[in-house]
Amino acid sequence: MRFLVTAGPTREPIDPVRYISNRSSGKMGYAIAEAALEAGHEVILISGPVNLGPPRRAKLVSVSTSDEMFDAVDRDADSCDVCVLCAAVADYKPAKVSPIKIKKRSEKFSLELIPTRDILDSLGHWHDRRFLVVGFAAETNDVEKNAARKLREKNCDIIIANDVSSAISGMESDLNEVMILFQNGERKKISRTSKKIIARELVKIFENSATKMFDKKNVTITERN
Repeated sequence: MRFLVTAGPTREPIDPVRYISNRSSGKMGYAIAEAALEAGHEVILISGPVNLGPPRRAKLVSVSTSDEMFDAVDRDADSCDVCVLCAAVADYKPAKVSPIKIKKRSEKFSLELIPTRDILDSLGHWHDRRFLVVGFAAETNDVEKNAARKLREKNCDIIIANDVSSAISGMESDLNEVMILFQNGERKKISRTSKKIIARELVKIFENSATKMFDKKNVTITERN
């Protein structure tokens, strides 16, 4: 199979030296890419700025902004069998980017933000799509409830939910614990362990789900690739 994996944060520029971003380290996405390669799959890794070395056999596409990530995913998704959107893409970006550095002043400063393009929603509602769509839901409260709503509204096949309010797992950590939600209502929990171990389990789940989808739609992997 051919996997597309997004990882890391995006950076939304305010001016030439400042940007809006988040705490994503990219470790979970990179672990999934590595696990997919270990399982014998091809991998396109679309990564925001991280301090990680990419898996050697992955096709790395480096991006910075949400728009760049959207365009990269849009370009490669239809040639893949499984799209795993693990990146922490910014939800908002500045409405205007100053071409010069904004100077500090004594008065208040307001920044107008506008929504970024929704990559998961775009893939989930892709016309006649023939690839599995996996989203991630990083939540600080009502984790399963919010993840279930995201699964439904974005029309994806699987949502991986994790609580990022913990200081010992989730963002920036080597550990994670996740709840996997499927379209058919099934749920599966993976207790706290290393992201590499979780990634191997997730890849097995993605393989199985993609195979079922291809069988249902009478599509073979060799026809796609």
